[in-house]
Order: sequence, then structure tokens, then C-alpha cells
Amino acid sequence: MNILIVGGGGREHAMAWKVAQSTLVDKLYAAPGSDGIASVAECAPIDVMDFQGLADFAEGHDVDLTLVGPEQPLVGGIVDYFSARGLKIFGPSKAAARIEGSKSFAKALMKNNQIPTSHYQTFTDYQQAGDYLQQVGAPIVLKADGLAAGKGVIVAMTMAEAEQGLKAIMKDRKFADAGARVVIEEYLEGDEFSLMALVNGETVTPLAIAQDHKRSFDGDKGPNTGGMGAYSPVPQIPGKIADEAVQTILKPAASGMAQEGCPFTGVLYAGLMLTKDGPKVIEFNCRFGDPETQVVLPRLESDLVQVVLDVMDGGQPALSWSDKTAVGVVLATAGYPVSYPKGRKLGDLSALPDAALLFHAGTKKNGKDWLTSGGRVLLVTRLGDDLRTTRDAVNKDLERIATDDVFFRKDIGHRALEAAEKP
Repeated sequence: MNILIVGGGGREHAMAWKVAQSTLVDKLYAAPGSDGIASVAECAPIDVMDFQGLADFAEGHDVDLTLVGPEQPLVGGIVDYFSARGLKIFGPSKAAARIEGSKSFAKALMKNNQIPTSHYQTFTDYQQAGDYLQQVGAPIVLKADGLAAGKGVIVAMTMAEAEQGLKAIMKDRKFADAGARVVIEEYLEGDEFSLMALVNGETVTPLAIAQDHKRSFDGDKGPNTGGMGAYSPVPQIPGKIADEAVQTILKPAASGMAQEGCPFTGVLYAGLMLTKDGPKVIEFNCRFGDPETQVVLPRLESDLVQVVLDVMDGGQPALSWSDKTAVGVVLATAGYPVSYPKGRKLGDLSALPDAALLFHAGTKKNGKDWLTSGGRVLLVTRLGDDLRTTRDAVNKDLERIATDDVFFRKDIGHRALEAAEKP
């Protein structure tokens, strides 16, 4: 088969790395890809929102299956466009991708299908939203309704933070049109985890869980980011909790979407909180998580391409997983997620040992040198026998290539380690 992966970030690099291992693949393409992805796929400089260009490429290169990484083309309707041209593509339709593209749509879906989540209200009027804030108080969570590259969520622990956050979203339009509508929801306490599943209609095939770290700095300090690292498995979340989440969250969501006339096909991502009342939904996404994909796929021993084909054919494949721990840590440009320079030279990436899996996110090659070209620069993943030693190995890997222009968290997985130390 010839496979096309749409996207060019760290998630897509991990997808390409995994797909390249499939015995079913003859030729692997990525659009636009990246200098890093070029090590495993032939890259074509086509923007992810250029549906005609992508479809023309797929037709011209006899692509048998297209996999989509980012949410923007999915929400924009790439699956509908490809399908109308008779091209096989794995992902949700534009109508189904609203589960990520509109927080208010997702909340209504959960309400209608008794899916456990936080209490919420949706507003398009700034004054009414402000009045509601005064009524409910802090801590509180504010979400821009539309797509905001994983950064449209403000967790306000004080009223001052809440008021400032509401102004940033609705008045200052920090997230552009994504902030025309805001969802204000109850602050949930507990342990977060990410549960992704391959879905086709009402058939749900769950993947291994992971835990992402959103805050910039050690100790979960600093602003929210697109993710600074992840690990899998998550030992403090029992297997029975993940099973419960499949039954009470993922399956009802898939069933509810089918009943609403927009059945979901693709990767359904649930960001969950294990509260004292059980798992509850923080958010849904319509694609693989980033950086969770970079630690989940290295643990998957099954052929990803065969698994996707089986799911698309209506099957529910049994997946095989490594029992090793995967830890992935992001190297980010100093100043991320606010403002940051580009074009800064990294250390020698060839100095990384073979055991370190390197997934490029925002890099560019200049001769023999690798330069920064984004906020999240790259991610290093390792597989190991236990969380602490695996994380320490990744941290040492990153220290080899870090410069004064970049930073990384050294405490990825701290919740699991802290839970293990409790009597």
C-alpha cells in the first residue's frame, strides 16, 4: 500500500515512524511533513488545509489510505472532501469533528447522553459571562469554544485570574474567533489521564492510556501549553477505571454521535479526570493526542496500518501492547507558549543513543545543523522497565542537545512517582 500522512508535527512524526514499520506499506508520504519526518517518509510541501492539493497528490501517487494528524483539516472537512473524490481516508467527517471543533457541541452531546463531565454554561455575551463568573466564583475553568491549538483553556484559581481570562478570550480575542463563544465550567479535582480509541460508528477499540503534562514548568507551574511531555502506562489509574471510562464515556459518545446523524470514524480522544465520583470528561478531541501519541504508539506492538484497516472494515481488533514504560519529554523554545525566537541552533542530535526515539515537532535542517522553528521543538521518548529510570534517561538525552535557547520539564511522571511513595 501507499500511505499518506497529513501533517508535519511531532505527532505526525510518531505516526509516520509507526506506519513505516508496517509490512503492508510500500511507499509512505507526508504532507507537508518536515525535515525530521523526511527520515521515514517522502515529504510533499502541501498545506494541511489545501484539500484539493492533497487529494490531487493522493490520486497522482496511487495513495491507498490517508491518515490525518492535526485537528484543523478534520474540523475543516478534509474527510468529506476526500470521500467525495473516492479516496480512502481515516478520520471523522466535518460534522463529527465538531466534538473537538466546538466545546459547546461536545458539552451538549455529553448532557444528552448522560456522559459524566463538569457542570457548565455557554456564553456569547461578555457581560452575561462576567455576571455568571461572579455568581459561581473560583476556581473555575474557561474555554474558548473553537480551535485554539490546545491552548484555549484557562484554569483560574482566583477571581482575578478568571476575570482576566474572560477578558482575554472574549474582549481581547486572544484566540481569535475561537473565543466568540466561551464555555465556563466547574473546576474538577483529581488525576488527569488521556484515553484514545479507534472508532468506527459504535465500534470502539481503546488504546493504552497516557498522562500528559500541560503546564510549562516543573511542579505544574506556568501557563498551559500544547503539552510538555507524557508517559504510558499510568500506574496510579487502575485498569478497571480505564475500562469504566470506555463503558461510560467513549461508547456512549460514539453511540450518541451515531444517533445524531454524525457517526464518528477515526481517533476519538478523551481527556479525563479521575474524580472522587469516578472518571469525568474534561475535553474530547477528534484525533491522536500530542504528545500522548509519541508514548502510546511506541508501546503498540500491533501493526498500526492493519489495525486501522480492520477498524475501517467494521472489526474490533485485539491490540498487543509492550509492558514497558514509555516516557516522552518535549524540548521547547525559551518563551513558549507566549513568544519565542526561531532559527536557534540545537546541540548535536546525532549524539543521541539509538535507544532514544526522536520525534521532530518544530525543527529545520540547515546543512548539518538543526535549528528551532516552533514553540515545541522536538520530543525524546524512551522505553524502559520503570518510570523513574526511563525518565532520567530521557532527561540525560535532552541535556546532551539542550542550549540556552530551549528548556524542558524534568519531572514528567511525577504524579505516578508521588502516588507510589504514599503509604
